[in-house]
Amino acid sequence: MAETERSSDLECFKAELSQSDFKAFSDYIYSEFGIKMPDIKRVMLQGRLLKRVRELKMSSYAEYKNYFFSEEGQRNELYNFLSVVTTNKTDFFRESVHFDFLSQEVLPGFMAEGRTNIKVWSAACSSGEEPYTISIVLNEFKERNPMFNFSILGTDISSNVLDKAVKGVYPEKTVEVIPLHLKKKYFLRSKDRVNPTVRVTPQLQQNISLKYLNLMDTVYDITDKYDVIFCRNVLIYFDRETQEKVVTKLCRHLAPGGYLMIGHSESIANMDLPLKNIKPTMFKRI
Repeated sequence: MAETERSSDLECFKAELSQSDFKAFSDYIYSEFGIKMPDIKRVMLQGRLLKRVRELKMSSYAEYKNYFFSEEGQRNELYNFLSVVTTNKTDFFRESVHFDFLSQEVLPGFMAEGRTNIKVWSAACSSGEEPYTISIVLNEFKERNPMFNFSILGTDISSNVLDKAVKGVYPEKTVEVIPLHLKKKYFLRSKDRVNPTVRVTPQLQQNISLKYLNLMDTVYDITDKYDVIFCRNVLIYFDRETQEKVVTKLCRHLAPGGYLMIGHSESIANMDLPLKNIKPTMFKRI
């Protein structure tokens, strides 16, 4: 009976996320992940956390907050929390000018310099569309330049989206932006025509590694220097001071003469960085 009553209470759950509980979550999100969450985001956070409150069959946001900040909650709930509070909007060939620049100018330039073994880092890879797009571009370039070799690292703070990236399975409609000859070459269609999906080919996956990484970490668990770093549409969630700290750390892993790509809604102008602005949102390590 008690369980039935609790389920009924849950269905009628309409409590609000209190200002004090919102502050506890927003302070944590900022301190751990550098993401600013002002008061105007309280309703948004409330809506996103409701999913977890219901899945855990809790009766209030306060109960969820107490659980989340407990030792057990920090151990078991952190990745779920991150998945609902962070935005993971991404597409194949999103902001395509970066990929045009990569294939038409960056890669030919590297080949002319004798740099034939290229490493690329997708620093906020989400569910994998960006690193797989990079892989398409680099595979196409390799076809025309057999001496060219490459590897791609994709990192993100959400284990859930990384799991999706590892599987490489997407709704078929998400690849509509990709030219037909590339779709046929690099994606396998499912037989299910009710919920059609595509899977990336093994060729597209073979040079990609994926791992967890928090851009707010003091030191990144990365030893390599990268020739190209994509860090797009994540800096926008940080305040100016945090943006500069993150890009400074990225530059430590950017090889001399390497390139950094940021999102079109982002700016790192007037920051003290070892970068030269080549084109809008495109920078070269000096």
